Amino acid sequence: MKTSLLHTTYKSSAISIGGVEMGGKNPIRIQSMTSTDTMDTIASLEQSERIINAGADYVRLTTQGLREVENLKNIQDILRKKGIETPLIADIHFNPKAAEEASKFVAKVRINPGNYVDKNDPEKSKYLQTSYSTDLEKIASNIYPLLSVCRENETVIRIGTNHGSLSQRIMARYGNTPLGMVESAMEFVKICNDFGFKNILFFQ
Repeated sequence: MKTSLLHTTYKSSAISIGGVEMGGKNPIRIQSMTSTDTMDTIASLEQSERIINAGADYVRLTTQGLREVENLKNIQDILRKKGIETPLIADIHFNPKAAEEASKFVAKVRINPGNYVDKNDPEKSKYLQTSYSTDLEKIASNIYPLLSVCRENETVIRIGTNHGSLSQRIMARYGNTPLGMVESAMEFVKICNDFGFKNILFFQ
């Protein structure tokens, strides 16, 4: 009798995010994201505190560029002065440098493979195996600086994908499909593993 994967139980590994562990035998953790402009210090602080007071274990703030990174550090410093130690998460979209700078002080950075270093190229609709492999090598070299900074600062990386940001390279091989999202994420996992970086997670 075959056992359905839907009924198979897998034990997750525990990982520490700013000193607050999740996974393994830890309780379910709650994370919420602010809807404020990260450059609006007061609004971001007030919303972060409301999220924390409501019971969140982590707070995520969008971090588009270096200006937002700088103010995110300011927001975190103010929270710490108030005695609030809740880990903050930087939500990175298109800016590798912002990810590297934010990872020096936040507990976790969230990146999306499809719009981080593997952006759509409208000039390419078909990929040969050779160019596919070459692009993967380029992606790896572009993400290694972030992995180095995260390793040095014990920062976690959350790999997040969605159907709206799959690269043309992934789309050419898998289409805009759930499989494409999985493969996009797993490519980044392999890059992290090859680098010896294990501080990664999905979804959270």
